[in-house]
Amino acid sequence: MTDITPFEAPFTRFAEWFAEAGQSEPNDPNAMALATATPDGRPSVRMVLLKEMDSRGFVFYTNLESLKGVQLSANPHAALCFHWKSLRRQVRVEGAVEPVSAEDSDAYFHSRPRLSRIGAWASRQSRPLESRFHLEKRVAEYTARFAVGEVPRPDHWGGFRLVPERFEFWEDRPFRLHDRILYTRHDDGWRPQHLFP
Repeated sequence: MTDITPFEAPFTRFAEWFAEAGQSEPNDPNAMALATATPDGRPSVRMVLLKEMDSRGFVFYTNLESLKGVQLSANPHAALCFHWKSLRRQVRVEGAVEPVSAEDSDAYFHSRPRLSRIGAWASRQSRPLESRFHLEKRVAEYTARFAVGEVPRPDHWGGFRLVPERFEFWEDRPFRLHDRILYTRHDDGWRPQHLFP
């Protein structure tokens, strides 16, 4: 089993694993499954990209009118799952979700390629699309609209931060006797606990 101490922060462990994944995963080491739910508990899951992680939590950006945006507004709790196949490791994170500041959303939006910023205007994410031509027409319309100057962030686009309450670190071991460590947030910090595989 991995040695742990009661005072070891899960963010530090995650940062170490994430750095290793950046060296070994061939594509998108920052990809994570995001699970949301409706107010009556119907689940929904999709892959998104982690854009920032610090001691406050995990940040991702989206169209706020998309299915995930609507679900998170109605039920601000979610779960994340990182799976790094090359390392045979997985991290699950659960917690409440809060919007990031408008300033943070602006900063990240303006760091994106210009065509991605135009795409944020053109795409009515998660809603029915009559044809690919219709999408391309909308892209052309917004390209013309923002032909000169900066592409502003639309009001319907922004970020969310998942504030962790639980972390579970899973690492493959022989004979399926895997290493699992659960960290649970308490008022005085994080409490680690080994779990049966």
